[in-house]
Amino acid sequence: MQARALDQPYRSASMRFINAAGHFLERCHLPPARLEKSVLLAKAIKHAGCRDFGDPGFHKGLDHLLDSLENEAQLTPLGRLMAQTEIVGRLTSRLRLIDWRKKHPEVADEPIRQPLFILGLPRTGTTILHALLAVDPANRSPLFWELEYPVPPATPASWRDDARIFKTERGLAQFNSFCPGIQAVHLMEARLQQECVAMLAMDMRAEQFYTMYNVPSYANWLLGEDKAFALQFHRQILQHLQSGGVRGERWLLKSPGHLHLIRNLLAVYPDARIIHTHRNPLTVCASISSMTAMLRGVGSDAIDLKLIGRQQLELWAEMLARALVQRQQLAAEGRDGQFLDLQMQEITTDPLAAVERIYAHFGYVLAPAVRAEMARFMRDNPRDKHGTHHYQLEDFGLDAQRDAVHFRRYCEYFRIDCRD
Repeated sequence: MQARALDQPYRSASMRFINAAGHFLERCHLPPARLEKSVLLAKAIKHAGCRDFGDPGFHKGLDHLLDSLENEAQLTPLGRLMAQTEIVGRLTSRLRLIDWRKKHPEVADEPIRQPLFILGLPRTGTTILHALLAVDPANRSPLFWELEYPVPPATPASWRDDARIFKTERGLAQFNSFCPGIQAVHLMEARLQQECVAMLAMDMRAEQFYTMYNVPSYANWLLGEDKAFALQFHRQILQHLQSGGVRGERWLLKSPGHLHLIRNLLAVYPDARIIHTHRNPLTVCASISSMTAMLRGVGSDAIDLKLIGRQQLELWAEMLARALVQRQQLAAEGRDGQFLDLQMQEITTDPLAAVERIYAHFGYVLAPAVRAEMARFMRDNPRDKHGTHHYQLEDFGLDAQRDAVHFRRYCEYFRIDCRD
């Protein structure tokens, strides 16, 4: 399948039915999916069977998100239902995690040592690198289903065969039917590794919300947040997940959302090791714009490709500028050894060589059997296994010559190859 963003979103018969029914109910003053804060909190409490949300800091993010959803996102009835389901699900997980921790205080003693983070721009080979590194049992990653339904924590016996896996698969299958082609752009499977955004979403501070919905006010607010509370909660979730006995030598984690908050990340994980991936930022902006348009098109009819392109350009220019300042400061402090910079071309041209560089740089042992299993994984999962993704700068109002100035200092410092 060829995946390409369109300004006229795909609408299946079931989507059209849901939207038509929703509009009818709205005309009858019976909104099918309310996004009032009190309603969402009450639903989460009912689902979770407990009511302690922990630190109240999440309310700030929730307030900003709901305001943006109501006033900016231009959601269809299906979009409102999706947003309600997503928010209630994340709040329900938060409630259950906090309740579990209260009942099992020993979880707070779980050590988190030298986690390995994959940072960098999205669309820079991070997904295949994440999956490839996770082949090594020494690298423990949270799986998609674990972050959808984290309580109770998985055990070694249930990690690959839990009933929650099949529940997650049903949800993903439904979403894929609403957004055909998304698997060619961003592969999501219940047993695959999940990014940190799913953890941060439980604190209502996550980039996934402004990827799924046009919520620029929320995005601007989030860009100014240091995520101190969210990152502490992130650590608590890792403690919870490993407390069931599924462990490795280190956590393997991934998120472009940490990119502009490297110092904050190191404040919570001072011994972290970081793989920083790089690619021509303008190409990234076009690619992420295409994915964003596809995702937003599920829940909104108002898809403006050039607006999305401009939003992505401004967002990633600011995040990269902040990341560059922090990397320069950390290098001056002698902490460059905690980082390994990889160009996307290195990852895609010879993934196993990239893995060997990572292991050599951080002093990990790559056993021959593990390397052989990684090679098998690459043979079984070629780059275009789920289809191809097509996009052009011009589709999103981006211009290679005009817009390159936004990234000049970043490209010069990291010697980015801008020919892709």
